[in-house]
Amino acid sequence: MTEQPSTFRAADHRARVAPAAASILRRAAELGFLGSMPIEEQIDHALGFVCSVETSLGRAPRSSLDLGSGGGIPGLILASCWPDARLVLLDSNDRRTTFLAAQTAEHAFGARTEVVRGRAEEVGRDERYRGVFEVVTARSFGSPAVTAECGSPFLEVGGVLVVSEPPSAEASRWPEEGLAVVGLSPRTAVRFDDRFGFQILERTEQISVRYPRRVGIPSKRPLF
Repeated sequence: MTEQPSTFRAADHRARVAPAAASILRRAAELGFLGSMPIEEQIDHALGFVCSVETSLGRAPRSSLDLGSGGGIPGLILASCWPDARLVLLDSNDRRTTFLAAQTAEHAFGARTEVVRGRAEEVGRDERYRGVFEVVTARSFGSPAVTAECGSPFLEVGGVLVVSEPPSAEASRWPEEGLAVVGLSPRTAVRFDDRFGFQILERTEQISVRYPRRVGIPSKRPLF
């Protein structure tokens, strides 16, 4: 597994963020829906998803689903940077999804941004969402095994799962044999702005209808 050199700079991409998206994220931070990192840094981190995806595909995607979208990071930044893409923001929390649905409805990107409340294990079996996305993103969804099992079913074959990584992440977090069970293959690791790391996984084949397993099982009995 190779690592993409850190040639991408957040400063080169900040102008792509719509003021409306930044405004919504500031409200989300005030409500406690985002982490403790300053909002400007969270936006920069979200831009790392944008660059990782565009580098992998060579263009902006047609469709993307954000796992555990929370207060809208990175989902709202993706919607802002990809004006022609279908976006789904998935989260199981009632307050966060109610907030996101109300906020996105007031802005232009709301027409192509759907907020879905539900567990990934269940939504991943819904034919409206299963196997139809070119990109799935995960900022802090869960362990590698949980993220892989819950994220892969949403992807079309050839699509990519982009996962935010901790600073000291190692390739061993993403074993090829374990990933193959859910049709994934590790592609590359990306560094962004010398601050943030991302792992890109490609959906290379169809997977069994048994995945994802029922709610809670991916974390209780991880695949790897």
